[in-house]
Amino acid sequence: MTTIYGIKNCDTMKKARAWLDGKGVAYEFHDYKKAGIERDRLEGWARKVGWETLLNRAGTTFRKLPDEEKQGLTETKAVELMIAQPSMIKRPVLEAGGKLLVGFKPEQYETLV
Repeated sequence: MTTIYGIKNCDTMKKARAWLDGKGVAYEFHDYKKAGIERDRLEGWARKVGWETLLNRAGTTFRKLPDEEKQGLTETKAVELMIAQPSMIKRPVLEAGGKLLVGFKPEQYETLV
């Protein structure tokens, strides 16, 4: 089963979903802004791709954090931030066939079809 995780109105999410739709890839969409994200799943992703890859430092939510919260980040602290504010998770996250892709790059998605 293919599942794409993200936020409905994110432009990158829209591009990724349009790509999947255009290729006829069946998938489930999990809006982690509305439905949240399970700690175990997020920690598993962090082990697989690294918390640095998952944390969206470029987003407004992260940039608005007080400097003391941004400094000295560890995996534990980053996971806590992403659980508390899922918009800090880079988007999309795609689980498909045992693979985990973070962000949208059509050339990476091609490996799935």
